[in-house]
Amino acid sequence: MNQDVLDLARLQFALTAGGHFLFVALTLGLASVVAVLQTRATFSRKPLDARMVRFWGQLYVINYAVGIVTGLVMEFQFGMAWSGLTHEAGNVLGASLAVETIVAFFVESTFLGLWIFGWHRLNRWAHLAAIWIVVLTAYLSAYWILVSNGFLNRPVGYGSEGGELVLDDPVAVLTNPSALLAFGHVVAGALLTAGFFMAGVSAYHLFRRTPEWEFFGRGLRVGVFLSAPALMVTAAFGGVQFAVLDSFQPMKSAVFRGQAAEIARVQAELTARFGPGDYVPSEAWTRGGALVMLIGFALMMYLCFAGVILAAFRKVVFRFRFWHLVLMAAVPLPYLAMIGGWVFRESGRQPWVVYGLLKTEDAVSDLSPGTMRLSLTVFTTVFVLLVALNAWLLTRHARRGPVDSGLGHDERPAEGDDGTPDPADALPAPRY
Repeated sequence: MNQDVLDLARLQFALTAGGHFLFVALTLGLASVVAVLQTRATFSRKPLDARMVRFWGQLYVINYAVGIVTGLVMEFQFGMAWSGLTHEAGNVLGASLAVETIVAFFVESTFLGLWIFGWHRLNRWAHLAAIWIVVLTAYLSAYWILVSNGFLNRPVGYGSEGGELVLDDPVAVLTNPSALLAFGHVVAGALLTAGFFMAGVSAYHLFRRTPEWEFFGRGLRVGVFLSAPALMVTAAFGGVQFAVLDSFQPMKSAVFRGQAAEIARVQAELTARFGPGDYVPSEAWTRGGALVMLIGFALMMYLCFAGVILAAFRKVVFRFRFWHLVLMAAVPLPYLAMIGGWVFRESGRQPWVVYGLLKTEDAVSDLSPGTMRLSLTVFTTVFVLLVALNAWLLTRHARRGPVDSGLGHDERPAEGDDGTPDPADALPAPRY
């Protein structure tokens, strides 16, 4: 395997997977928040509650739409650059990835469409059910992806036929501790991301002395009071993963702790088991990713604890402008912590793509360095443009505030094109 091709392929996957996850985190978290807000609006029928659903729901839809495109691009490069992985382990990974595709691109997208375009076509209970189905399928989609990733980090439930891995015990694969712990960690991290995002956007408007002070005061409190418990749950799942790391990836654990003697011992053990080779992952990437994650956690912990106290005082929520600036500046913190965590998780298992079974160098497609450079350039350009587009759209809508347009706006004509009444007008529109 040409070393340039391997390095370029790894860099390409790191950029595309990391870029896609930036969208996934906010989408997963905001979907849950919007569903809870709509549940409150459905029961209260208050205009303010309905406006909160539309405003935060619009931001969720924007992030979801652009994120879908990044997912498609990532899947394409995955199949192009890593054919060895699909050939050797496709019989195990294929099932979970196929189910995730069905859940995300058929069920989730269908009900999201019903929620977006059925605002004034469905009664309020059917409309509420649609968004909760979207949330459930989003969680299922994340679970199936992490089932695949969990197998890469801790292979279980497999057999071997003709030199290829085959699925032997589906229950073991679905209940893989590596997948379940990561799922809890990711879901809580997504809620944390949504909480910081809501608090930051709301703080921007309160800092500018918006006339929508009640609307964004409530948004700031929702974000702050969501972030604190989400951070604790995220840390709990992360701590458990650290505790069990020694049992299935001892080299990653030794590198993270900087234990030279333990690194040498595990290296000798892996050499005796798998043959000559360098089984020590990059210390810079492994420890650096963990360090970024832990520093991000520490900063968010102080902000969350202080935020819960400050948010309890009404005057502070509306008038403490320095706190507003801090909340705006803190929006990127969950993203940095999550990317650092993924770098630690993925780089720490090198040189394996399927730990103990398939090396990364054996999973790369047989491509020329020129082809990989071209591929990396194209994919990086596409992802940079998509990230920039998403940031611009989110910023533009967030700065406009809860205007009466976009999601949930009733644009139905009073009459049909032929002068007859529109049959849809007879349907009960949701009143929140």
